[in-house]
Amino acid sequence: MEDRPSDVWAEGDAYERYMGRWSRQVAEVFVARLGGRSGLRWLDVGCGTGALTAAVAARCRPRVVVGLDRSPAFLRAARAAAPAPASFAVADASALPLRDAVFDAVVSGLALNFLEPPGAAAAEAARVVRPGGLVAAYVWDYAEGMTFLRRFWDAAASVDPAASTLDEGRRFALCHPGPLRALWTGAGLVDVTVDPIEVPTVFSGFADLWEPFLSGQGPAPGYVATLAPAARDRLRTRLAATLPAGPDGSVSLTARAWAVRGRRP
Repeated sequence: MEDRPSDVWAEGDAYERYMGRWSRQVAEVFVARLGGRSGLRWLDVGCGTGALTAAVAARCRPRVVVGLDRSPAFLRAARAAAPAPASFAVADASALPLRDAVFDAVVSGLALNFLEPPGAAAAEAARVVRPGGLVAAYVWDYAEGMTFLRRFWDAAASVDPAASTLDEGRRFALCHPGPLRALWTGAGLVDVTVDPIEVPTVFSGFADLWEPFLSGQGPAPGYVATLAPAARDRLRTRLAATLPAGPDGSVSLTARAWAVRGRRP
């Protein structure tokens, strides 16, 4: 898939401040719910900066855990942060360079909606997991539950109606329970379930929320990077006016993801 100009994912440190700190919280909950015995072989597809890979390595006592991603820069960040026995490689999720049925569990965090086509990635995940093995993933609930992004895009559309075409809540129809369930069953997986994961997103102040939007990493920061200074200031002012601030200036919101899981028959 060729990224849109606003869908750039290349700088690990910038991603960590923008989204990584929240994705790590969701990864911990996701892995804790999966359970499973120790000594399994795990694959993380679209691993990014390694939040999910690291959670598997730390919590599941895996025999093997491999993270794959298209971004060499993200993989450098992942290698620096993930504990043993995690390893990483550059690969395309829609054409995995792996034999059939070699993993006990295949997982993916916050990547499915950026994989084109997602059906090919789901089919590849089902192909490389053993019969009876687990295939599971999670994506942000962009339409409603990823609150700081929802507030951002609502503010952006109020000052620039054209911004609504970039809104992940509109773009990513996959990020709902029905489409996720259909994607998994379409890949031949069975015992499919979809459940929410919700974590707090507490910002120390408005600057802590706003400055990551200046990084250029991802759809919303990519949009901000296209704005002239005056337009950027209007968006900043509008967004600040919509946020709840505590007595100390902190902004307390929540982030919800949808988690789908199934097994290969």
